[in-house]
Order: sequence, then C-alpha cells, then structure tokens
Amino acid sequence: MNSDVDDIGAEGPTPPEDLTGLLAPIEAVLMVIDHPASIAELSSAIGVAPRLVEEALHVLRNDYRGTGAGGRVHGFELREAAGGWRIYSTPTWADVVGRFIVGSDSSRLSQAALETLAVVAYRQPVTRSRISHVRGVNVDAVVRTLVARGLIEEVGETDSGAHLYGTTDEFLERMGFDSLDDLVPLAPYLPASDELDELAHDLEESL
Repeated sequence: MNSDVDDIGAEGPTPPEDLTGLLAPIEAVLMVIDHPASIAELSSAIGVAPRLVEEALHVLRNDYRGTGAGGRVHGFELREAAGGWRIYSTPTWADVVGRFIVGSDSSRLSQAALETLAVVAYRQPVTRSRISHVRGVNVDAVVRTLVARGLIEEVGETDSGAHLYGTTDEFLERMGFDSLDDLVPLAPYLPASDELDELAHDLEESL
C-alpha cells in the first residue's frame, strides 16, 4: 500500500473534505457484512471510485486506532484480511469477547483441533496420514470437525489418491490474516538443523 494513503487521517484533525461523506456509508456496510469486503465490492455498493473508497478505509482505520480526529482508542479496529476489509474487535479485549461469545466453551476448538489446525496451516498441502504422524495420534475425527467448521478443506490428492488438506479463506478471516504470509515464522522455535535431520529421518522411516 502507498504510505501516503496509509497515513491519511493521521496528520490532520479531519479527513479530506471529499472523503467525509463516504465514511458513514462505508461504516454502514462494514457493520452488516459477514465476510471481508473488497474495495471493488464497496465501490460498487456506494457508487464511487475504488481509489476514494481505499482512502476512506484508511481514514477509518486511523480513526479507530485513535490516530485520527477525536483521538479516542476504540475496542474495535478495521483490518485488511482475506483480500478485503472488515471490522474486528481489538486483540486487547480478546478474553472479554471470548467469554461473552463462548460462554460455556461449548463452541471453542479443542486443544487437539487447534494443534491439528496449526499443522495444516504450516505444512499444507498435507495428508491426514502426515498430520497423524506429526501429532502422534489419529486425526480423522478432528479433520472432519475442522472441515465442517470451514477452517480447512480438500485441496487435491497425492499420486496414491490420499486427500490433501489446506486452510480456507474462512481461516484467514478468523485469524485476521490477509494471506498465509502473515503466519508467525516457525524458525525461531525449531530445533537445531542436526536435530531436524534426525527427526526427518525418523519420520521417513515411520511412513
């Protein structure tokens, strides 16, 4: 993104006059969408040029961060995710929001599901057999759960016909990622290279 655009709304007390009238209708759309809306979608709905929509989105993002007019930090923020824009609660209040939404924890992903999802995210495309070997347990039921929740999906097959799995746009959206490049690098947490070679050898022999 152009840094000049990114800073719009951060330097002056009010946004440029030609953008002021766009902020409310864009907010109205952002409040009702159930997926990140692209600039093209917002442009079509509001009936203005994509360039103006993009500039207005950056004004709103800065405003919600407390760097625009008014200067108050909000409990929500505007983020680019999965190829579009959507309003999310800020990470600062994740525990509060989690307690409100989840309540009894009945809809929270289990530890097994979270671990399996992490393996898919970092090793995709990956087979159920490979996931099972990484985790050391059968993952058939967990994979079905993650597929049912729309977080992973079949993305192909191996030469032997085994299904390959990868993450979905829903996963990116829930994580607030624009792409898989936003995943935290694993390198700082991995064993030394000689240990990795030994682990890889053990894995190859077990397959």
